[in-house]
Amino acid sequence: MSDTHVLPVRVYYEDTDLAGIVYYANYLKFIERGRSEWVRAMGVDQVALRAAQGVVFAVRRVEADYLRPGKFGDDLTVTTRLREMGGARIVLDQEVLRGAERLFQAVVTLVCMTDDGHAARVPAEVRALLSPAMH
Repeated sequence: MSDTHVLPVRVYYEDTDLAGIVYYANYLKFIERGRSEWVRAMGVDQVALRAAQGVVFAVRRVEADYLRPGKFGDDLTVTTRLREMGGARIVLDQEVLRGAERLFQAVVTLVCMTDDGHAARVPAEVRALLSPAMH
C-alpha cells in the first residue's frame, strides 16, 4: 500500500465565489474528505470505533497555506500522508493539487478523544492499522 492516499475532487459552482475561484473554506472541506477516505482506506471504521470504544478523532490544529487559486471546473487531487503518530494525536500532511501544481497545503493535527471531550490514547488496533503508513 502506498503511504500517500489520493482522492479526486472536482470543483463545482457551489465551491466557488463570484469570481469562479474556490472559496478558501472549501479547501478545508476537501481535505476533510481526504482524511475520511484515508482512514477508511487504512481499514479504520470510525462509526464502529465510536460505538465499541467511545472514542472519536477531532481536528485540534490546522496550519494552512493557500498557494494558488482553484477554479470552477478544475479536477483536483487531495493527498493525505501520515507525518507522525503520538499517544493521543495523529499529524497529517495534506495537499490539494491541480495536476502537478500545488494549490493548497496543510499540516493537520488530530486528537483522539472520548465522547465527553477528554483526551484518549489512540486505540491499539487503530495504531496497528495506521502504523504501516509510517514506513
